[in-house]
Amino acid sequence: MTAISDRRQMAYIANQAADARVNLELEAEGMTLNIGPQHPATHGTLRIVVRLDGEQVIEADPVMGYMHRGYEKLAEVRTYPQVTTLVNRIDWLGSFANEVPFILACERLMEVEAPPRAQWIRTIFHELGRIANVTLFLGDLGVQLGAITPVFLAFRDREYILNQIEAATGGRFHPNFDRIGGLKDDLPAGWIAETKVALDKIREFCNTLEDLLMGNEIFQSRTRGVGVIPADVGLAYGLTGANIRASGVDWDLRRDNPVGLPYDQVDWKVWTHPDGDSFARCWLRMQEVRESCNIVEQLLDTIPGGPIMAKVPRVIKVPEGEAYVATENPLGMMSYYVVSQGGLEPFRVKIRSASFSNMSIAPWLLKGVYMPDVITILASLYFILGDIDR
Repeated sequence: MTAISDRRQMAYIANQAADARVNLELEAEGMTLNIGPQHPATHGTLRIVVRLDGEQVIEADPVMGYMHRGYEKLAEVRTYPQVTTLVNRIDWLGSFANEVPFILACERLMEVEAPPRAQWIRTIFHELGRIANVTLFLGDLGVQLGAITPVFLAFRDREYILNQIEAATGGRFHPNFDRIGGLKDDLPAGWIAETKVALDKIREFCNTLEDLLMGNEIFQSRTRGVGVIPADVGLAYGLTGANIRASGVDWDLRRDNPVGLPYDQVDWKVWTHPDGDSFARCWLRMQEVRESCNIVEQLLDTIPGGPIMAKVPRVIKVPEGEAYVATENPLGMMSYYVVSQGGLEPFRVKIRSASFSNMSIAPWLLKGVYMPDVITILASLYFILGDIDR
């Protein structure tokens, strides 16, 4: 019985060795892996097809268009005041900021300027939208690395800002508050004091997260030196906003081209970082949240009196012509090119949003990295799929 058992064991080992040789001979070079289109790390309905050599990415191909909604063509069959309802939803986390450049383009065509009070309030809500947007980014980046506490803190403290947006506009995510020539309503009583309290909460959130997340050695080891974007490469791919400033490029449209928003009336700083890695992109956005709090507080202290609407026709009919306006939105540069033939609706609308460029660099950036770093890099680039699939 012992001899038979030994023979069987030897035969089993020989068969296993033969199978291993066959598997080695048949093994294909590399492996193709789908990330998404429903994976939470893709921040929406996005699919990334990666080819792997072991755990190293050979090639990455973003597949977009799963939630394309045709905003540009829809805008061409809406009246000018109706378009703000559409564009609110492009970047659903920074909705008010989407309204501003379109309204400014229309005002340029109509040769209308909003009253100073309206300009101040527009800028306040533009920055509040940035705070709410980037606060969630900071918390969510922790989740991508396995830390759940930061996102709980982000959801909790973002509510203070959303409450203030809702108190003034009636909407938390899609306020539809901007109007050609001004704003829908003035600020409610007590709103300024309550907003200052909310800003203090956000500053506390940033201080907490700087210790909890930025100072964490695991977070630093997963983000420092990972996903480095040289400045020239970032510019070649059209990166804007925090992504390009994190590569050392000192460029911010709020300072360099304020376009009817009183950023030149307050004292603030444009932050940059020389490293260009995932850590730099996260760190820089945190500094910009703090800077946005400073901007809003100064605007609240200096807000002028007077009307919130200029004199415009009851029925908006934009004169024939074309206008291009770009603003610094939470994700980067957002611009509208509006062509009018003198009717009630735009003849053509072209939207240039930041997320498409943020994603376009992914094939270059992900090549050669290891699979666990793919999620970290994608999260640090920060894109919203509605902003890509317009």
